[in-house]
Amino acid sequence: MNKTLRTKDHLTTCSANYSRLRKILNGFKHDIYNFEILHHAQKSQAEFLVISRTPHTILIEAKCKNNDLTLANFILRINIYIDAKLAEVISYQQEKPVPFFSPPQFSQSQDEKYQQNRILTEWLENISSNGAVEAKKIIFFE
Repeated sequence: MNKTLRTKDHLTTCSANYSRLRKILNGFKHDIYNFEILHHAQKSQAEFLVISRTPHTILIEAKCKNNDLTLANFILRINIYIDAKLAEVISYQQEKPVPFFSPPQFSQSQDEKYQQNRILTEWLENISSNGAVEAKKIIFFE
């Protein structure tokens, strides 16, 4: 695949993820966000923790927790570039993707970085479409 095409697709995905995160995290104003996500009687949690802030970047650790289905749990580290309006996954399950310019002897797939950013895309879409609300505001009627 042409490197220009790969870069364009990657930047498009990161730009869209920035927009989704900015909307969900209310413009990155706070350092901790907790949400409950309801989907087909399954309840999961989304946690976002700001690890560091600079004038131009924000580093966030995002966790998906599901007590009923532990295979669905994951941790992402996301670097948010405020000036460029990009959000890029830099670590999935505490493992960093191999850069595209590395030699092929690594066991990771060549498009792992793209896959990790697509996981973030799908998760953020799930959060938005299933009406995630702040955890402290949910009242369950049983």
